[in-house]
Amino acid sequence: MTKEELYRQLEQNLEHYNVIINKVKSNRVIIDVSADDIVELSKYFLQTLKCRLVTATATQPERDFEIYYHFSHDETGLIMNLHVRVPYDQPEIKSIATLTKSANWIEREMHELFGIEFEGHPEKGPLISDGNWEPGEFPYRKKT
Repeated sequence: MTKEELYRQLEQNLEHYNVIINKVKSNRVIIDVSADDIVELSKYFLQTLKCRLVTATATQPERDFEIYYHFSHDETGLIMNLHVRVPYDQPEIKSIATLTKSANWIEREMHELFGIEFEGHPEKGPLISDGNWEPGEFPYRKKT
């Protein structure tokens, strides 16, 4: 399979979701998805496309939060980013840590730094904040 064939497969298989697929480079695709679809689409990337989760990142460019789950399709070298917006007033999203262990620490770190709640996360204990800052304080969260 080539990157182009995989890209066309994405367009066909994701057309019934509320997504926007942006091919930003020959080896990178950003897919805007709703928070409600993150578990199902992550499952599709992991189990059907046989991708691996490289990492995930959170940012707060404006008031709300943005999360990028970075998946690699190693066979083609295509990196696919699932991009999700999470509202500041209700920073909750379903966890994908039960689908792949590689999401466990990343989601815990995003929770501790931004206060984003990952529903269904199997292990919510402190990872990096234990004793470093007060409970309920999120050092990367912008004051609004």
